[in-house]
Amino acid sequence: MSQPVAFRRYLFPLAAFGLAAGSGLGLAGCARTAPAASSGASELVYIGTNVASAQENTIYLYRLNPATGALAAAGAYKGGAQPSYLTMDAAHRHLYAVSETGTFKGQDHCGGVSTLAIDGRTGALALLGQQPSTGASPCYINLDHTGKNALVANYMGSATGGNVALLPVQPDGQLAPATATDQHQPPVGPHPNQTTPHAHSLLPDPANRFAFGADLGTDKVYGYRLDAARHTWQPLPAPAFVAKPGAGPRHLTFHPNGRYAYLANELNSTVTALAYDAAAGSFRELQTLTTLPAGFAETNSVADVHVGPNGKFLYVSNRGRNSIAVFAIGADGQLAPVQDVDTQGKTPRNFALDPSGRLLLVANQNSNNVFTYRVDQQTGKLTPTGQHVDVPSPMFVEVVPDFTR
Repeated sequence: MSQPVAFRRYLFPLAAFGLAAGSGLGLAGCARTAPAASSGASELVYIGTNVASAQENTIYLYRLNPATGALAAAGAYKGGAQPSYLTMDAAHRHLYAVSETGTFKGQDHCGGVSTLAIDGRTGALALLGQQPSTGASPCYINLDHTGKNALVANYMGSATGGNVALLPVQPDGQLAPATATDQHQPPVGPHPNQTTPHAHSLLPDPANRFAFGADLGTDKVYGYRLDAARHTWQPLPAPAFVAKPGAGPRHLTFHPNGRYAYLANELNSTVTALAYDAAAGSFRELQTLTTLPAGFAETNSVADVHVGPNGKFLYVSNRGRNSIAVFAIGADGQLAPVQDVDTQGKTPRNFALDPSGRLLLVANQNSNNVFTYRVDQQTGKLTPTGQHVDVPSPMFVEVVPDFTR
């Protein structure tokens, strides 16, 4: 993720990932392989998938060559069913993953959240424990900036719709049961996909004073005053932002300067530039633009949004159009279209920029592949590197510096 710190089953031959059929089993029964040797600098890439069986490998590890954009297979692990969104602590000791399911350990209307230990020598994963997410189909997880709390969005919180939850991080890195939740309430928007509230993301603001939850069903961004030390929050009395009816707010991301934020609206294929009031915990609309090129009239839904590390460009993924829309960010926070780039696959659910901002990796969920792109630092434009890997139903990409060296 660029900010700090539902299902088909696919069976692929191990050879597709460069893994030997004789790979052994490691801790907690997780299949493990030693990362492939490589020369020079590299980065680590963790890919969460939509693989439904917790008995199969569901999270994949690759080494990324920043010079070429090539990805080398380094491991595959049991990370719980459908780990569609991941986040890592600042010390690179633990990876947290949602299980985007409707039933968790016999509980209906509930998904799970997994804690995985990271081997500091190899980057390998071992499942430590799981907690219920307090709602069904958890689709987003983040850590607050103290690293003391996990923030989770449940697309279907209960029979009445989506909710959000806060789970404390314990001293050993594992998650405790949720200590704060909020069930989003109707009214909902006019779109056919807005039959109930649908929480879709939850992240802290740069100062860690507030957390904001985008809800696709109600066309609102909800605000929560964080108390990280006490592992709780206080919901704000009014929404932090109300989007246009039928917009379907999905993901929110902050500009590095903290003064602006950008909201990806799934249902009407737009992105909204926002001015952020850090004292009040609210947003003001600056501008809303389509993410689609002129003349495109087919079905599309927006998914992910990220600001490049240099703060000059914004990237948004289109599912249906199957593209990354690129925008320049002005000094006033407003956007100007720059480029629309084919993702070379189907349904780009999520994507990520590497820590340098010079490479972008996109996960094409329905074509089972991840492609890499070179990012022009002056124009923001993307150019395919010619490199890709096959991954079963990839949903999320996490790129971090290689902490194993």
